[in-house]
Amino acid sequence: MIIETARLYLRPVIAGDANALYAIYGDPQTNLFNPAGPYPNLDFAQTILAGWLSQWPLHGFGHWAISLRSAPAEIIGFGGLSRRKVDETRNINLGYRFSTSTWGKGLATEFALASLDFGFEQLKLREISALVRENHLASRHVLEKIGMQRVGGVCEMENGVGSVVYTLCRQ
Repeated sequence: MIIETARLYLRPVIAGDANALYAIYGDPQTNLFNPAGPYPNLDFAQTILAGWLSQWPLHGFGHWAISLRSAPAEIIGFGGLSRRKVDETRNINLGYRFSTSTWGKGLATEFALASLDFGFEQLKLREISALVRENHLASRHVLEKIGMQRVGGVCEMENGVGSVVYTLCRQ
């Protein structure tokens, strides 16, 4: 499922995306709020990617490789919808990560809106949630800007910082 927005080109991940995945998820800057830290090596990225590749045929949704429409061959991020236990009642998670060169340009908001539209309009999902670190104010701002509401938190011991749960229901 390829999606184009005003500025973005989203395509399902492919096996050849491992280097780009490692470049983005292996960057310490993109992991400032991730207690697990950056991906340690390309093999780890390939293992994660293999899991992502299984999502599309299994669920009809998954992770996209994100590019600018003006340069579709250059991956600037990854994100999508995944089945993930967010809290006791929510299990469809919206997630994304962009290369640092794209931060502050509204691309995460544009991507998140496209993901919500896909989930609600194409997949007919009832609810989409997101889990974000309490202290990750930029991502929290994106989720609030797209209309998601804070519904709770998840107490985690890792680094002493919990996560906030956001959700939005189909109208």
